[in-house]
Amino acid sequence: MAELHLTAKDILPSDGPGLLVGRVWSNERGGPCPVVVDGTIVRDLSSVAPTMSELLEMASDAIGDVSRLPSLGDLDAFLDKGGDRGSAGRLLAPCDLQAVKAAGVTFAGSMLERVIEERAKGAPERAAAIRADLAPIVGESLRGVQPGSEKAAKVKALLQEKGLWSQYLEVGIGPDAEVFTKAQPMSSVGCGARVGVHAMSSWNNPEPEVVLAVNSRGEIRGATLGNDVNLRDVEGRSALLLGKAKDNNGACAVGPFIRLFDDRFTLKDVEAAAVSLSVRGEDGFELAGESLMSAISRPPADIVGQTIGKSHQYPDGFVLFLGTMFAPVKDRKAPGQGFTHEIGDLVAISTPKLGTLVNVVDRCDAIEPWTFGTRALMRNLAERRLLG
Repeated sequence: MAELHLTAKDILPSDGPGLLVGRVWSNERGGPCPVVVDGTIVRDLSSVAPTMSELLEMASDAIGDVSRLPSLGDLDAFLDKGGDRGSAGRLLAPCDLQAVKAAGVTFAGSMLERVIEERAKGAPERAAAIRADLAPIVGESLRGVQPGSEKAAKVKALLQEKGLWSQYLEVGIGPDAEVFTKAQPMSSVGCGARVGVHAMSSWNNPEPEVVLAVNSRGEIRGATLGNDVNLRDVEGRSALLLGKAKDNNGACAVGPFIRLFDDRFTLKDVEAAAVSLSVRGEDGFELAGESLMSAISRPPADIVGQTIGKSHQYPDGFVLFLGTMFAPVKDRKAPGQGFTHEIGDLVAISTPKLGTLVNVVDRCDAIEPWTFGTRALMRNLAERRLLG
């Protein structure tokens, strides 16, 4: 597998400076540090907040004058050894104690693909024929339908009459959003790291998404990018296998940094974002696509409101994947087989205001095992005398 070499220019937002916060493992500090990016200088926020969870509970002005914070080195020094590694340390996912949640079936295109998976029973060779049959009927019915509306109820009745209703359409256009746990806290990988596909899967894909950073009060503090790596064959066999399809070693990538909301970047910018995906394989295969957040079926704030409230709290906050409209169907191995990952695929997810999340695909059992969890974090912070 070719080594991935990135620079700060490859991953930082292209629209100019923003308030970017995240996490690195600092060799100098001997552990993970919340950081703020000052140009290309990575500055330590540990004195402000020892965890990202705590940082997002604070007002943005708690960071103060970033130039006065201690430097951990240039961002390139966290990338110069390849992948997510560098002479100064390595990049981590910009979340730690937060729950990692995801909303499913939030775009009409992904609704159709989930129905196809369900009817294909996990067999990719059946997908093309099913898509050809369903797209003219189901795809047209879903266009412009507001979830939970009177029109959605009529579409449901029509599709039920035709025998085409699905549990995925229920959460896609029904009143209740699908919100599930994507990964355990501390298990997400960052930019430059390898992402994992389970060895049992022969039909899988990246899911490029915008990810919201939400604190314990339900306040949306900012946004970043994510790759919700998905096993289409596993979930297609049964929706009850969602956990097996979604929560695997290295199967959740988040980053490169969280851009906090301010006068130059707001939730409206998230709602107007165009998220690009590119996949380049060592076999010469190339794939490109784009998700327009304006096509999302539910407003992001509504999905947040369905995630947290009087019935469900997150005392450490959460990050929330907003879903994707891009389910790749381009044939790769053979006609009619559609897309699936190969080891060594380079996956880049980008949007100008959030930068670029870059990862290389490997097998879950070949990736370095995840061992640094919450207990290890608390022990490390205590040893560094960062816990009050």
